[in-house]
Amino acid sequence: MASHLLDTADGAQLEVLVDGRAGDPGLVLLPSSQRDSLDFDELVQRLVGHGFRVLRPQPRGMGRSSPPPPDFTLHTLAADVAQAIEAVVAGPALVAGHAFGHFIARVTDLDHPARVRGVIVLAGAARSFPPGLSQALDIAADPTQARERRLQSLRKAFFAPGNDASVWLEGWHPQLRELYRRAAAVPAKDRWWPVTHAPILDLQGAQDPWRPPATRDELKDCLGEERVTVRTIAGASHALIPEQPAAVADAIAAWAGTLRPLSP
Repeated sequence: MASHLLDTADGAQLEVLVDGRAGDPGLVLLPSSQRDSLDFDELVQRLVGHGFRVLRPQPRGMGRSSPPPPDFTLHTLAADVAQAIEAVVAGPALVAGHAFGHFIARVTDLDHPARVRGVIVLAGAARSFPPGLSQALDIAADPTQARERRLQSLRKAFFAPGNDASVWLEGWHPQLRELYRRAAAVPAKDRWWPVTHAPILDLQGAQDPWRPPATRDELKDCLGEERVTVRTIAGASHALIPEQPAAVADAIAAWAGTLRPLSP
């Protein structure tokens, strides 16, 4: 793994972790709410084995990336992704966002379509998700809460029965929660949800409470089956990546193989 520091358009620094061979097709991984790109370590190695060059921009305020400015938005984070692709990869890249990260992936496609070959939604929540889950997220991410209470919340909202929820007791950045929640509101979801320039893989945990079975096809129904491919991963909930990294990597590689080849 190599670590690069890029100067952003707004004068900040962005840390980008890079794995894989130069010249291989690019794939960007964006983590979920209040978590950083180290969540993807095992998945990255599997994706590199499938022949991808994997980029992991560390979210603002995490790793060596500069703290986020007070007025940053999804547009700011999408510009970071586009800059990382331009700096590291020849040509457009696949952009995969885990849960909250898929907001950034979709807005990158909205704002910088020339940089995006395809979008991968990893455990994206339903457009309107069930009540109680945001509260479970806040408890799970809060290190001041009792360990067992946090584990109960992780099992409720993130991990399928039989999967080890304790792997997510660490790695949270709750001090950034409110800044990122405000950023997530701009642009409004109505602006990017019904729009795509690139094909989309909607990869869902089969036991994800944030994506009830009745909502499985809502993105495909909105954007069309010619633009959206829906796949489910058994034995996985909303955490998805630490639960089933091999199945996730295999599904991404299989879908990427159906896309139009990159121009030489």
